Amino acid sequence: MDHIITALIPIFSLIIIGYFLKKISFPSIGFWPSADKLTYYILMPSLLVYKLSNASLEALNEINFIIVGVGGILVLTLLLLLLQISTKIDGSSFTSITQGAIRFNTYVFLALCSSLFGDEGLIISVLLITFVIPLINVICIIFFSLFINKTELSFISLMQSIFSNPLIIACLLGGGINFVGINIPISIEKIFHILSLAALPMGLLSVGVGFELSGLKDSGMYLFISSVSKLIIQPIIMYVLGVMLGLNSLSLSILLIFSSMPTAPSAYILARQLGGNTKLMSSIITLQTFLSIFTLAIVIKFLEYFGHL
Repeated sequence: MDHIITALIPIFSLIIIGYFLKKISFPSIGFWPSADKLTYYILMPSLLVYKLSNASLEALNEINFIIVGVGGILVLTLLLLLLQISTKIDGSSFTSITQGAIRFNTYVFLALCSSLFGDEGLIISVLLITFVIPLINVICIIFFSLFINKTELSFISLMQSIFSNPLIIACLLGGGINFVGINIPISIEKIFHILSLAALPMGLLSVGVGFELSGLKDSGMYLFISSVSKLIIQPIIMYVLGVMLGLNSLSLSILLIFSSMPTAPSAYILARQLGGNTKLMSSIITLQTFLSIFTLAIVIKFLEYFGHL
């Protein structure tokens, strides 16, 4: 219970504060879109570069950790494809269901792992997202091409979409600096450090600002499918794979928390740009973020019970 109080409540309190700041239009309606861009393009990349460039790569002491993270996403994606084949869900809704099921909220994930496991947990979490963010983006873009645009996917456009993502660029940059052994000047490292301190608080406030409650009642079965896939089926898949491959306690805990994350607010932007069901996507983001307060509390209690925390 202590971990729930000390780790989960502060994180979701910031999300709730963000929601009420939007409701009272403070600082202004136009502030938050600009704040989102600042967080996405500057603050979060600074955090990733700072942590990865200073990380001990020995923290990732087993390839099975990455295999489970990547494999769990692929297994769930296959299950969703089988569902689509059997039920013939319309393409725009299916892409939103898929985004809701396999994307994750980076801000909540990193903030919670940092709170629960300290700097070691944060570094391992950053290493994980270095691998899964490109994979998730590839899957989503392929699905948009297959189920909405009905066109052949261009390799060049796929690579452009991946390597124009500032989080991917930051992971590659930070990991590259670490791997090559480049010593960043202290003054530049301090800049990255200071910027990184603002990344998670601003990101969590932005999650709350993105809450849209009005469309929840109209989204029906598709909302249910996506949320159950993300918050129940995905954690079960990850846990089973992790136990089968003999992951250590910290790796297994981080993967279970990762798989229990609500989907990412950025999913709405992709749905809007590429023809997804934006109303459904907005409902999925809102409902999953709200429900994850309870599902993450259950996951943390589970980890406590089995001695992982």
